Amino acid sequence: MSTDHEWAGLAGLMAITGTDTDVLPGHLRRLDEAALLAMARALGREGLFRPGVAHRWDQIADRLGVAPRHRWILRRWLAVLAEEGMLHRDAATGNVRDLRTVRRAEVAATAPAVHAACRGLGYPGAIADFFLTAADQLPRLLRDEVTVQSLLFRDDDTSAAEGAYRDNTINRYLNAAAAELLRRTPAPAARPVRVLELGAGIGGTTTTLLAALADRPVDYLFTDVSRYFLDAARQRFGDRLRYALLDINAELAEPRVPPGAADVVVAANVLHNALHIGAALTRVRRLLAPGGLLLVIESCREHYQAMTSMQFLMSPPDGAPRPGTSDIRAGTDRIFLTAEEWRAVLAEDGYRPLFDLPDPDHPLTALGQRLFVARAPGARPSSTTLA
Repeated sequence: MSTDHEWAGLAGLMAITGTDTDVLPGHLRRLDEAALLAMARALGREGLFRPGVAHRWDQIADRLGVAPRHRWILRRWLAVLAEEGMLHRDAATGNVRDLRTVRRAEVAATAPAVHAACRGLGYPGAIADFFLTAADQLPRLLRDEVTVQSLLFRDDDTSAAEGAYRDNTINRYLNAAAAELLRRTPAPAARPVRVLELGAGIGGTTTTLLAALADRPVDYLFTDVSRYFLDAARQRFGDRLRYALLDINAELAEPRVPPGAADVVVAANVLHNALHIGAALTRVRRLLAPGGLLLVIESCREHYQAMTSMQFLMSPPDGAPRPGTSDIRAGTDRIFLTAEEWRAVLAEDGYRPLFDLPDPDHPLTALGQRLFVARAPGARPSSTTLA
């Protein structure tokens, strides 16, 4: 008899039928290489890196006029450029020198490779255009003269965001696997299954989950911290869903979300925004019924292309704390937990991790995004098939 792990993995693979997964890591590396060149070009434009002259990171930030809320991004750039051999970093002082010179034409020449890599990863053309526009605007993004939101949602067009969170190979796989698990999660007798989605955003995961629930009653609460996304979801999904403003960094309970109100909580690409992962998981656990199911989709590695685009979304307003500043990420400038860290924090917070996908030996693992499946403490409904 197949396990839920196997059914979910099969559903994910069926969603990407015909995809040559063996070539995906190579496409991702080409995006990383283009992003590294864009970083180096943005840092080298002010003539700071004369041969042999070393600088502290804050001197570089001041010279480039980097906005205070984005300075953590600059520090990450300097770290990865050193790791990739494009910059020398002194191990004792942290000072940097001898940045590889990158001309504008060299960055521009990466455009065909970025488009080809995005096609190979299943992204629409809009996401490649977004990556290239962000790369061109990096000095202005660093100075906060332009926001990445304005590039991602240009003219209120959501196609780039949908490409990032739904219309690509890894997210089709993960969303389909999550949908299969949700489809196989029965509700107690005489009422619908109760689903709470946190940080639902553009509804990229929502769309797939609703398709899996099309033939059964469901009480689905779509939540986000932004009214913009709630209004867009109302236009898209209508009265099939309920809607509420909810912030994962605040107490989550409100009249529509009492403690124990959810059979399933879905958190796709949102929990990395927590100021403290453990505290956020505790708040989520209070909303789950005893034995309720938690489905978490998260990136477990830094993508250099995201560091030159999407990660600007993760900079807090001036004066506000940044995600991770008070948990295991403190002092690292990291946003994303590793897979091992996710399993550990789920267990430490009282959940029972069941499994995660894709399987370790699958080529999709190299893309760094995973679905974590865990159960809250307490007796689960007797009719469920999940372990």
